[in-house]
Order: sequence, then structure tokens, then C-alpha cells
Amino acid sequence: MRPFTDTRPPHLARLLGLCGLIPFMSAALSVWVIPGGWQPLVVASLLSYSAVILAFLGAIHWGLAMRGEQDDVRAQMQLGWSVIPPLLGWAVVSLASFGLPAALAIPLFVLAFIGMDMADLRAVRLGLAPIWYRPLRKPLTVAVVLSLLVAWVGVVVG
Repeated sequence: MRPFTDTRPPHLARLLGLCGLIPFMSAALSVWVIPGGWQPLVVASLLSYSAVILAFLGAIHWGLAMRGEQDDVRAQMQLGWSVIPPLLGWAVVSLASFGLPAALAIPLFVLAFIGMDMADLRAVRLGLAPIWYRPLRKPLTVAVVLSLLVAWVGVVVG
């Protein structure tokens, strides 16, 4: 296990994080180039993947909280926070399946990923996450948010 003081993310974590961007970037570009009738399927796929990744990020915070002591208020708050991202992702996907326009659903995911970035920063500052977690997550979050914004503009314009 890498100590919490390492500042560089593990190579494998960086590589897997970059691979996790493929669905975001490919869906964002597809919104612009795929025939119009297929666009709703691409957007639905992007929304679903966004929810899955939010759940994954929430699970990371659950794991971080499990490292803390049972009576540590910071760890308890982290545990409570960890269930919000998957619930939010599920709510947005559910609402989208009932007619919430993608032009509204995508910005909700943008806000959720920005919120996760703030939670990641907080976890590092509190010593709940390793220092290398921030340099790992920040560029991934930027890429995810940009991908979602590219898709959103494509939906609004297209």
C-alpha cells in the first residue's frame, strides 16, 4: 500500500482513470457526428455511464470512511456523503427516463461531478484520502465536465 504522503498517483490508477474517460469523450463526440435519430440513445448511454461513475466515486468515499475510527465525526460525515452521489445519479437517470430533457439532465451531472471534486479535495485536506488522490482526480474531473458540456451543447444545438 502506498503511504498517504506520496504525491504522485500510482501509474495503474492514472491509466485506469484515463480509460474511464473513453465513454465520456466518445459519447460527447458522438452527439455531434451520429445521425440525429441515434442521438437520444447516445445521450441515454452518457447519462447512464455518468450515474455509474458517480456511484463509483461515492463508493471511494465509503471506503475512505471505513478507514476512520467508528467515533470519528469526519469519517461518519464521509460515510454519509458517500451515498449521495449514487442516489443523485439514479435520480437523474430515472427522471430522464420519465421525460426530463437531456438539456437539463446533463447540467445536473456537471454539477454533481463538480461537487464530487470538492468532496475529493475535502477528503484530502482532512487526511481521509491520500495526497495523490487530488492530482489523480482533478484532471479526470475536468475531462468529464468538459465532455458533458460538449455533449450538452450538441444536444441544445442539435
